[in-house]
Amino acid sequence: MSMKKSDLDKHLGKKVVGEMKGAGIPGRFAQGASMLPDRREQRRLDAAAGLVPFACKLPADLAATLRERAGAHEGGINGLVAELLRKGLG
Repeated sequence: MSMKKSDLDKHLGKKVVGEMKGAGIPGRFAQGASMLPDRREQRRLDAAAGLVPFACKLPADLAATLRERAGAHEGGINGLVAELLRKGLG
């Protein structure tokens, strides 16, 4: 039994999509990913360092300002927020 051209194209498309899903991430896009700890390990390291997660809602303009300043701060956004909170509460 022969198939129509459109059915053959659809079948080929499904085959290509399946191959793409099965393929891993190329090494060049995941450089250094193996050096980073997984989430569970990162939580354990943070807890050992005495860090706790703390979420709050901020106005968008304030959050943008924090992100800009965090780029130049050595501790990133976490270090910047900790420093600013210490100054504000101290």
